[in-house]
Amino acid sequence: MDLDLLSRLNAARTGRRAAILVTDMDTGAQRLAAPEDLAGDDPLAGELASRFRSGKSGLVETPEGRKFFLTVSVPPPRVVLVGAVHISQALLPMAELAGFDVTVVDPRTAFATPERFPGGRLLAEWPADVLADIALDPYTAVAALTHDPKIDDLPIAAALQAGCFYVGALGSRKTHGKRRERLLANGVSPDAFETVDAPIGADIGAASPAEIAVAVLSNIIAALRKGPGDRS
Repeated sequence: MDLDLLSRLNAARTGRRAAILVTDMDTGAQRLAAPEDLAGDDPLAGELASRFRSGKSGLVETPEGRKFFLTVSVPPPRVVLVGAVHISQALLPMAELAGFDVTVVDPRTAFATPERFPGGRLLAEWPADVLADIALDPYTAVAALTHDPKIDDLPIAAALQAGCFYVGALGSRKTHGKRRERLLANGVSPDAFETVDAPIGADIGAASPAEIAVAVLSNIIAALRKGPGDRS
C-alpha cells in the first residue's frame, strides 16, 4: 500500500469514518472507497454498500470475472440511550453483548447513577452539554426514552442531522405527532423526521421494559446490518 492510501486510511480510522481498501487481485492496484464516494457506475457499488453495513472483509468477483479483495474498516458501532430509565437498564447489557459501545445520557441524577448503570458510559448531564463530546456519526444509534421533550428533542434532532444509522423515540403515535410539530418548527425536515423509529422498537407486542429493550435492539441491529428503514 502506498503512503497516501495508508495515511488516508489511518485518518478515516482516527475520525470514526468508514473506508474500504479495494485491491485488484489481477493487477495489484488499490483504491480507497468511502460511503459518500459510491456511484451507480462503480461496478462494486452494491457490494461496497453491503460491506459498509456488515463490516466484513473478503474476496468478491464481478460478473466479468474480475476479482477484488475488500479490506473493510468501519468504526465500532455505538448506541446512545437518552434517558436513565428501566428500558435503558435492560437495553444497556443487551447492546453490549451484541457488540455495541453504549452511552447513557440523563441530567436527572436520581436516575443516572452508577448503581443503576454499572456498565457502559454514564453521563449525568443535559444532552446539550455533552453531545459535542459524544460526536454523533453514521455509526451511532440514538434511542430517546424519557418521554420528556426537554431531554429527548435535542438529541433526536442532532442525531438526524449527523446521519446516525438509527434514531428511535419512545412514545405513542399521539406523542410522536406532537414531537413532529416541535422538531419541524425547529428546522428538522419532514423527510428526515420520517426516518425516526416511533413508536420505538420492533412490533413484537413488547410490554415489560426488558421486552421493549429487545424490540429496540432488534431494530437497531436491523438498521445497522440491513440499512435504515429496513426492519422487515
